[in-house]
Amino acid sequence: MPSPTGRPATRAPRPGEQTSAVVFPGLAGTTFAALGKFLVLDRFARPRLRVADEVLGYSLLQRFRDSADDDYSEAAQVASLISSLALAERAETQSGARPFLCAGPSFGLRPTAVYSGALDLADGIRLTARIARREREYFLTRHTDLVTHTVARVPEDRLAELLAEWTGRGDWLEVSGDLDRGFAMVSMREALLDDFKTAISRIGGYSMYTMRPPAHATLLGELRHAMEQDVFSGFDIRAPRITVVKDQDGSIVDTAEAMRTMLLDTFNRPFDWRAVVGTLVARGVHTVHFTGADALFSRLDTTVRHFHVVKVDPKSALLPSPSHVGETA
Repeated sequence: MPSPTGRPATRAPRPGEQTSAVVFPGLAGTTFAALGKFLVLDRFARPRLRVADEVLGYSLLQRFRDSADDDYSEAAQVASLISSLALAERAETQSGARPFLCAGPSFGLRPTAVYSGALDLADGIRLTARIARREREYFLTRHTDLVTHTVARVPEDRLAELLAEWTGRGDWLEVSGDLDRGFAMVSMREALLDDFKTAISRIGGYSMYTMRPPAHATLLGELRHAMEQDVFSGFDIRAPRITVVKDQDGSIVDTAEAMRTMLLDTFNRPFDWRAVVGTLVARGVHTVHFTGADALFSRLDTTVRHFHVVKVDPKSALLPSPSHVGETA
């Protein structure tokens, strides 16, 4: 990646050549404690931080520090974007990453759009900031009773039966994120949450964390429409110069229209990480570089079963020896 604002076109892999992909994880780990020092000290992050300050018209670092208790703040989201892109450049420059595909489940779609060349860095920052503002406005008055809850180690058939049973009696629940076998994000009315946790425990699963506001739920079609009209209409989204794997179904994104649709679909379509993995495997990917603070996607069974995983994260980037740039999982 020659500059913080773009990347060159990529060639197709030669027959028999080992291929790699870059994956931008979501917002997990996006705290000032985790990213603040990295943004100040890392030579790949500092130029992007300067661009962010200029684009936003305020000190991103100061705003990020001031909103340290809000993992979904505008500053936190922009900080995640630029740190992930800095780490991707680090992976290319110091770890020799030569990706032919890229993906970004959930929030990771935004750095994916910049890395792939569909947006330049300045527009990626503007888009991320405006999405954060519009989303915060929306959830002040709309769907305040919805949450998205993550469960793990749930027998897959039992989870399907549970959702069918509760839906059949008139409750609304749906899988908003398929992470792995028995590992899912489920959206529901908050009034159902305690009973749902009890039911998950009863069938042998574990409850993890709850997201407020919710994410990737089909009831959020109005939010998608608001984003399309109020936010995305001001941005020229181009065809990617590196092929993108769509997080909602694993399909290939290689046109401007498909890129725009993917970015909008994230608001009201579930993501499917197993479908992304299936496409990467089918395309011959052997190594996946996870560029960002991540303790989830890079550790999932479906990930480590299929790929050589290289984590390039803020913590390892600040280690003094270049040999520690990528931590192999």
